[in-house]
Amino acid sequence: MKHPVKEILDKRKNGISSGIVSYCTANSIVIETILEYYMDFNEYVLIECTANQVNQFGGYTGMTPSEFRDFVFDIAEKVGFHKDKLILGADHFGPLTWADKDENEAMENAKELVRLAVLAGYTKIHLDTSMFLANDDISKRLSDETIARRGVELYKVCEKAFIERLDEFPDSIHPIYVIGSEVPIPGGEYDKKSILEVTSPQDFESTVNMYDKIFKEYGIENAWDNIIAVVVQPGVEFSNNDIHNYNRNDSKELCEKLKDYPNLVFEGHSTDFQFKEKLKEMVEDGIAILKVGPAVTYALREGLFSLSLMEKELIKCEHERANFIENLEKVMLDNPKDWEEYYHGNDLEKELQRKYSFSDRSRYYLSLNKINQNINKLFKNIDSCDMPLGIIKQYCPNTYLKIRLKQTKYNARDIVKSEIYDVIDNYNYAIEK
Repeated sequence: MKHPVKEILDKRKNGISSGIVSYCTANSIVIETILEYYMDFNEYVLIECTANQVNQFGGYTGMTPSEFRDFVFDIAEKVGFHKDKLILGADHFGPLTWADKDENEAMENAKELVRLAVLAGYTKIHLDTSMFLANDDISKRLSDETIARRGVELYKVCEKAFIERLDEFPDSIHPIYVIGSEVPIPGGEYDKKSILEVTSPQDFESTVNMYDKIFKEYGIENAWDNIIAVVVQPGVEFSNNDIHNYNRNDSKELCEKLKDYPNLVFEGHSTDFQFKEKLKEMVEDGIAILKVGPAVTYALREGLFSLSLMEKELIKCEHERANFIENLEKVMLDNPKDWEEYYHGNDLEKELQRKYSFSDRSRYYLSLNKINQNINKLFKNIDSCDMPLGIIKQYCPNTYLKIRLKQTKYNARDIVKSEIYDVIDNYNYAIEK
């Protein structure tokens, strides 16, 4: 069976602007919402995890690749989404998590990570070797050759693991791969004061040529049958307080160069918070894989904050309330390791960033048991109240309209999901035929 993402290439060759969204998240409510949304579309859904989230040592979710697969499949079974329509992806899989180690140790860990992903049935693998490792000379640019050689080593491990998987699952779909050296860090990195440079056509071509050279050195002849995309910087990024909008004029030369490579598309990272029209332009221009992560958990956080404000109106006895906003803040302050390196300024500025930053470091805390229990209490409290429709209009005006149109159910969980739907709507608009 041909990999479903390869069908994008076939359609694009026939002049159809085709693309797919890569939902990079490990949040159960978000994944549930995504799968429910696409139930009516009969489309493949791509769910990815990063090496920081999921790895052989657990990552910040505590899950290995096979455990994340089971986690997603369990949610799919719960909502009735057929798992054959699920594509599991591995994002930034490489030595990223072990960049403080020397090359030997970091790459051995990376090889084991990609091996486990392929064995677990992940069929879209982003081989990311773009970062400096401990013994690299940081005074010089990391060379294309070093990046490509490390990437090819990971590719070889993946291919060997796939042969091993075929012994147990002979109907397995062959993995496809994404490469590229101009890769934003997970979660965004743009600073309004810095200059965001679009990948040059020459750098894109250099990446492809260098990979081709190393593949030939390793005697690998059919690698380009399996590589579908290159990660580039098309001019989209976000930071704590700013969003850099896509401008197709800035990436015109880069996208023109892509036409010389009909078997490749671009993968765009950090597309979060772009206008839906801009997302559609990206797909039209060849940035056919749109990766989104923080934007969907940001929408979840927005919905939970709105419910928490409603709760204050509806339940006057403070000790009976979930007080989600205050409890999330306390947990983040008690465990600052996932935000303190990213948020700067005085106390007020850091407090506002913990709540409202576009980089959404709060997503690292939303899956904690303590926070999940708090969310469940918030849902229960809201659903126990006789909630006026007007209070939903005040705090969730888009959801209020959906309730009136019978498009959303009148309960706490679905109010939150409705906020996430708005983000998914934008991406679905970008890829719809």
